[in-house]
Amino acid sequence: MSDTRPGRRRPWRVVGVVAGVVVVLLAVLAALVWNGVLWPNRITASTFEVRGVDVSAYQGEIDWPVLAGQDVDFAFIKATEGSGHVDERFEASWAAARETDLVVGAYHFLSFESPGADQAANVVANVPADAGTLPPVVDVEYYGDFASAPPSVDELRAILDPLLDALEAHYGAPPILYTTQQVRETYLGDDYDRYPLWIRSVATSPDLPRRDWEFWQYSDRDVLDGYSGEEEHIDMNVFDGTLDDLRAMTLG
Repeated sequence: MSDTRPGRRRPWRVVGVVAGVVVVLLAVLAALVWNGVLWPNRITASTFEVRGVDVSAYQGEIDWPVLAGQDVDFAFIKATEGSGHVDERFEASWAAARETDLVVGAYHFLSFESPGADQAANVVANVPADAGTLPPVVDVEYYGDFASAPPSVDELRAILDPLLDALEAHYGAPPILYTTQQVRETYLGDDYDRYPLWIRSVATSPDLPRRDWEFWQYSDRDVLDGYSGEEEHIDMNVFDGTLDDLRAMTLG
């Protein structure tokens, strides 16, 4: 016969209470991470002295002096995509950011669907080769249906190589490569090590020696003042070096 006297809780009830508390705590933790209140990489990223943002039209109109005043040293602004798309906020953001003390650069989102030479022409037509700005960035990552059906290594490199060559010839410096660790391992390896690397790793620290990357995107869930677009969050990055080192990378 079971003991149902007061003070004797059945084990399954205790397990149920504990499980319920765990579920609630996990839900709260997930919400804090999703909203950028807690972020696993912030502690590691805080050991770097130079940090910056990257933005696109999704951040909308940006008050650049306000944004720059929040311990931000550099900014990458989306400029172009593929062979014909230009970010609708690029021209305004570029001009306004250049009026601040930020070190400014532009990035191009690589398309797997148009020739590299055509994409380079799009960048050159829209991104000024201003002295004191960072070399253009080529963003290489999966998108759309290519996430499940990615191009082959040869197909991607047939687009990427002419694009990089044309940009280096025009801007006088090797472009910066932005990518994920998976894409780097699959497509780039060590063959592109002469290009500065901007690595995306928002869940953990990059699984690469620090000497192998210059920029690290450590968060896509931060919230700062100074922008009013449909995207409330902003990407945060660090640079592996001093501010003088960063300025030494800029175009002459």
